[in-house]
Amino acid sequence: MNLEQEILKEHSKRKTQKIACWIGADPGRFSLLMKLFLHGEPVVVQRGAWIVSQCAERYPSLILPWLKKLIARIEEKNLHNAVQRNGFRALQFVDIPRSLQGKVFDLCLNTLRAVENPVAVKVYAMYILKELVRQEPDLKQEVLLTVQEMLPYSTGGILAAAKKIIVALSEKPKAVGKKRHNNRLT
Repeated sequence: MNLEQEILKEHSKRKTQKIACWIGADPGRFSLLMKLFLHGEPVVVQRGAWIVSQCAERYPSLILPWLKKLIARIEEKNLHNAVQRNGFRALQFVDIPRSLQGKVFDLCLNTLRAVENPVAVKVYAMYILKELVRQEPDLKQEVLLTVQEMLPYSTGGILAAAKKIIVALSEKPKAVGKKRHNNRLT
């Protein structure tokens, strides 16, 4: 399959899922996708971002070798909303390695604080922060404060997610290492 041509043929959920299925758990095929996502033409990057997040959801281990580059990509300025949104979505499916936790923590907090960021990006950032707190409980108060500061100016989608995050962070800590599967946007 010529991956770039397939991505350009059609932009639909069906096509995205078909390509993600073709990639499967194959690191070589995922590498082809990531190279397009990182260096392709804008429309290929935009469409490829959705496929990246689908692959990360199905096979989180595929994204681990690419985390630094994925994070750098979603930090770029003037990105299409789909690239940032799906980049954050992909991050919620992996346990962030300790070496990248500080960077991801700051990225997510700054994302929440930036008024111009889209709702979905902020919601994904909140869920990533929730998981970082699960791994590093000392971060809880800063996350709670940031989420609570957003509430008076938030839309319905952010309010709904923020309430779930506040409740989750107010509960007793759960054992680290258990994979989470609830409270995700799809």
